[in-house]
Amino acid sequence: MRKAEIKMHNKIAGWLTQDEEGYHFVYDNLYLKSNSPEAISLTFPIQEEPFHDRVMFPFFDGLIPEGWLLDIAEKNWKINPRDRMGLLLVCCKDCIGAVSVNSVKEEVQ
Repeated sequence: MRKAEIKMHNKIAGWLTQDEEGYHFVYDNLYLKSNSPEAISLTFPIQEEPFHDRVMFPFFDGLIPEGWLLDIAEKNWKINPRDRMGLLLVCCKDCIGAVSVNSVKEEVQ
């Protein structure tokens, strides 16, 4: 399983995970309880229930660079262009706009 911390205006807004069943996004409880939490996208309205999909959510897929910048990322980090989660984790730490994506290392218990 791979996990990403999703920030909105530098505050933890939620968590994106990828596992054998697909992709899952859930808002962080503290973010939901904060004063007027803002949705990260119109496709992710504020709610406690997680979102699920078999493929990368279009919102997050749209954060991944295209063209020559994607070519550079693929070559420098040797990431398969079909590995959308890998590209998101490597390329989207400092996106244009309010949302950023940070890789989270899973702790073995």
